[in-house]
Amino acid sequence: MSYVKLPEEQYRKLLFQTRGQYIAILNVFRCYGLDPYVDSAIDECMKVTENFGQIVRGDDKPIHILNEPKERATE
Repeated sequence: MSYVKLPEEQYRKLLFQTRGQYIAILNVFRCYGLDPYVDSAIDECMKVTENFGQIVRGDDKPIHILNEPKERATE
C-alpha cells in the first residue's frame, strides 16, 4: 500500500480534527472528575497519532511513546 504525502497545511488540519475527535470520545470521563487523566490521555494519543502520520509520510519515527503503561496521569 502506498501513501501520498499530504501538504503540511492539510496535515495540520487533520491533526486538529483528530484532537477534536479524541476530546469528543473521552469527554464522557470528565463528569467523573477525571479531567487531568482525559487531558493527559488526549496528549498521549496525539503523540502516537502524529508519529503514525509521520511514519506514513516516510519519516523515521518510532510508533510507541511508552515502554510500559502509566499508573497515573501525571507520570
